[in-house]
Amino acid sequence: MDKLKGIKVLIVDDEPAIIDFLTMGLVNEGFEVMSAADGMSAMNLVKAFQPHIAVLDVMMPGMDGLELSRMLKKTSNTAVIMLTAKDEAELRVKALIEGAVDYMIKPFSFEELLARIYARIPNRFPHLFDEVVLSPIRIDDRSREIHYNEQSLKLSATEYELLKFLVLRRTVLSKTRILDQVWGYGFYKEHKVIRTVLGPGYRVDVA
Repeated sequence: MDKLKGIKVLIVDDEPAIIDFLTMGLVNEGFEVMSAADGMSAMNLVKAFQPHIAVLDVMMPGMDGLELSRMLKKTSNTAVIMLTAKDEAELRVKALIEGAVDYMIKPFSFEELLARIYARIPNRFPHLFDEVVLSPIRIDDRSREIHYNEQSLKLSATEYELLKFLVLRRTVLSKTRILDQVWGYGFYKEHKVIRTVLGPGYRVDVA
């Protein structure tokens, strides 16, 4: 995104290669990024940096990701995405109980992590989305208008929510998820209702 009003991401992992990989990718996406190799160092950064998103490894020396997530839950509004090499239901449940909003198994794709970050920001920090620019689209949530090449689109309330949802997610979405998110749970009319042309050069592929 060209403009997301300074979204800050804190990466905490004891593997330098993962920190370098995520930092490079997130900075390239326009995020502000800081990193730490352990929980205590991360806590020292939190007060000054005030991250919106924290990507935490579960297994770290000293304070592990679960304890760090618990502390963040008590002291900040940071949304925690947990990373772990262990695919165990008990650990996933514990991570969510300790304050994580999402959970990913290593190895993971950067695109999936990015999609999960974008999915969490609007609900956790709605004030950051007063205006979002993804050239050539500009979303003004205050006036509930979407501009394409600085020309206001004539959209109904539902069309506005649908286009905003698609633009902000930037990933493949199921028909059911789109219908649930935009029209509400239980809406299962003909799926052709969401096959919409957004503009020149834009295509929506719905799984």
